[in-house]
Amino acid sequence: MVDSLLPGATAWDNQLSGFGCRRTPKGVASYFLKYRFNGRQRWLTIGKHGAPWTPQSAREAALDALGKLNKGVDPASEKETQKKGVTISEFVDRYIKEYSNHHKKASSRETDGYYFKNHILPRLGASRLDGVTRQDVAKLKTALNDRPYTANRVLTLLSHIYVMAENWGVIATGMNPCIHVKKFKEQARERFLSQDELKRLGEALTSAESNGENLYVVAALRLLLFTGARLSEILTLQWTHVDLEARLLRLSDSKTGEKTVALPAPAVELLSELPRQEGNPFVICGRNRGQHLVNLQKPWRRIRKTADLEDVRIHDLRHSFASVAAASGMSLPLIGSLLGHTQAQTTQRYAHLADDPRITAADSVANKIAASISGSEGTIARLKRKN
Repeated sequence: MVDSLLPGATAWDNQLSGFGCRRTPKGVASYFLKYRFNGRQRWLTIGKHGAPWTPQSAREAALDALGKLNKGVDPASEKETQKKGVTISEFVDRYIKEYSNHHKKASSRETDGYYFKNHILPRLGASRLDGVTRQDVAKLKTALNDRPYTANRVLTLLSHIYVMAENWGVIATGMNPCIHVKKFKEQARERFLSQDELKRLGEALTSAESNGENLYVVAALRLLLFTGARLSEILTLQWTHVDLEARLLRLSDSKTGEKTVALPAPAVELLSELPRQEGNPFVICGRNRGQHLVNLQKPWRRIRKTADLEDVRIHDLRHSFASVAAASGMSLPLIGSLLGHTQAQTTQRYAHLADDPRITAADSVANKIAASISGSEGTIARLKRKN
């Protein structure tokens, strides 16, 4: 049937819909697959008639292409990409425009940009997307072995790039070179300020304020201590989010979505007295008019040095808020609510800081025994020994 096709004619298969063979006006017969992808009609040229392409082998190739189509991969785009050889750098541009800008928060996009600029693109940017090997990824990881946390985040981002490339049909399924590259083991760091350390920090904040430190820097750090909020939530806080009467911060957007933050009395007093900058919607005003403060790291390093707390990170202030809550006997669900946790296991890290009820019970028993043996309360009954 194929051999008898006239120039310009097409033969359709009676076994597989969309599969056929057509002969060009110049007399060349080629097998093809016609299909739709995302509502758009597509044509995939399988190969010219003749070894190795027979009706049977071409039909098998068409079936394979339809299998990819069922997984959300456009076989024609995949073939075009393999011919052109898209680079990591080129695909990152598409990833940012078509995925990051629509599905990631600004803070996440900023972090991704840092990893792209400083780690992924310098080492792999010029490489073809389908040419990066597991060994290449392992070398990238090894280059960051002194920064295991960063290495793991870079691997996660690179792996997601390949996931999206597969989803969009840019590369074949199963080509992710990050699979089976083992990440560094991370140790969860928990640093809580003791009562003495909190006192030293309070004195350092007062001293910094007296010595001309930016009042919004000091206010931001105090709000972090008083509320247990995240740094980004305090820095981007707007006056429209503040409800002093209800003693709440009503955040329209945070790491976990819309949430409210309880305002204790010290935070209410601080916000009531904090100067508002005309024309600036933000509570923590930055140097540029109308903008919020961007970075607390430099002033924080000065303040924590004064307090002799140079190993303490800003995020540890949130941990310290939770640790004080746990030590005060608050339940984990309540602590999770104060911190805005959406998953119970996130709050579980503070469980060991809560008072153990067994210790409380033991204290009660021992105190009564101590009182008895000292003669201050009742007498001790002598127990009869049984044979």
